[in-house]
Amino acid sequence: MRICVILEGCYPYVTGGVSTWIHQYMKAMPQHEFVVWAVGASSEDRGKFKYELPDNVVEIREIFLNDALSMSFEKQSYHFNEKELQALKDFINCRRPDWETLFRMYHDRKVSPIAFLMSEDFLNILITICKEEYPYTAFSDLFHTVRSMLLPVLYVLQTDVPKADIYHAIATGYSGILARLGSYVNHVPYEITEHGIYTREREEEIIRARWVLPAFKRFWVRFFYMLSGGAYEKASMITSLFDRAMETQIEMGCPREKCRYIPNGIHYERFCDIPAKKENGYVDIGAILRIAPIKDVKTLIYAFADLKKRVPNARLYIAGPEDDKEYAQECYDLAEQLKVEDLYFLGTVNVLEYMEKFDFTILTSISEGLPLSVLESFAAGRPCVTTDVGCCRQLIGGMGDDTLGQAGYCVPPMFREAVCDVMEQLCVKPQERFEMGRIGKKRVELYFRHEDMIRNYLDVYDEVFRRWQASDSV
Repeated sequence: MRICVILEGCYPYVTGGVSTWIHQYMKAMPQHEFVVWAVGASSEDRGKFKYELPDNVVEIREIFLNDALSMSFEKQSYHFNEKELQALKDFINCRRPDWETLFRMYHDRKVSPIAFLMSEDFLNILITICKEEYPYTAFSDLFHTVRSMLLPVLYVLQTDVPKADIYHAIATGYSGILARLGSYVNHVPYEITEHGIYTREREEEIIRARWVLPAFKRFWVRFFYMLSGGAYEKASMITSLFDRAMETQIEMGCPREKCRYIPNGIHYERFCDIPAKKENGYVDIGAILRIAPIKDVKTLIYAFADLKKRVPNARLYIAGPEDDKEYAQECYDLAEQLKVEDLYFLGTVNVLEYMEKFDFTILTSISEGLPLSVLESFAAGRPCVTTDVGCCRQLIGGMGDDTLGQAGYCVPPMFREAVCDVMEQLCVKPQERFEMGRIGKKRVELYFRHEDMIRNYLDVYDEVFRRWQASDSV
């Protein structure tokens, strides 16, 4: 089987998280061929892979959203029919457009995106939206905002589609729309796997974003909901990592019969023999993460600064790449301003080697799915402090028929006092630390093994083809 996995903003340009997951996922299925369809923000990343692609990756396609800005203007005289005009109105207003109609226009017939965005039809639709929804906002601001939203989407719709037997988008957004486009072009099924809920994550970013004019934040959020809704609409199967995420997808319009959750899994045997840390007079805390706003490293730094006043022999190691260089510099500056001692930024490290140096680990994200770093910490017998996001509370306390007990502490996000308090608990109570680590290790052994996860996804592929064939015969 030839599987096209579609990824946005991660593999093969960024390490950790989803990138690590998909790399191990493809390596675990040598019987299948994979095409990697990678969506990136900037063409400066072209060919700059952080991974050596597995042998069963037979093709890689790169598409960069900023390339949309270099499209040339092609003067076209194209008369939109009533159905096409309605699809464009809904698209511009982010109101559930007819995607197949857009595919026919921009993929099959190659209607020029630039020509449309400079056309009288576009201008008339935008004037109506401005009068109805933004009467007190400068039209020029709306004009440039909407063009910047829509141009990358129309650009990706014109891309050549790689051949595959199934398209598997590892998010909704642009990658989800490309999966639907692949299904449309080659008449094969597509499915979606979400590690986090894409729309919720984008919504959080838009709320905090300085580059979005306040008047248009709601519009931008609606835009991302439109992309996700289009991806969900025709997918044969939609998977998530845990039950709460699946329920969120259903609330957002996914039919329950299409939804399934498959927990992440790790190679337990790689971590289970890591020995306990040798006594060295310190309590060593590891934070294995990408340095990015969504990981809320600043709250961690503040909390550790407070902890040092209570537990002088505590040390914190932040291990992971600079996913956002500007934010990373802000974190370095904050640590220097607070004059925090025994705080080390390690960059990208071999997690297997460093896990042996830690007493416990911590993750203070404001958004997560089911983080692999927590599972790896557990498998090594290290308890974890997490924020109450994604599946973290269930990982710490157990889910379903798991009654093993607590494998660490879970606190509200962005709550430095609570983070400091539970770090102190694990620092000063070594026996509790040991017992929680033992529970976490058993939890991964029983419920979060990589081979179980792969078997579940193979079953999903079989189910997707059965559903596709059944719908095709109707």
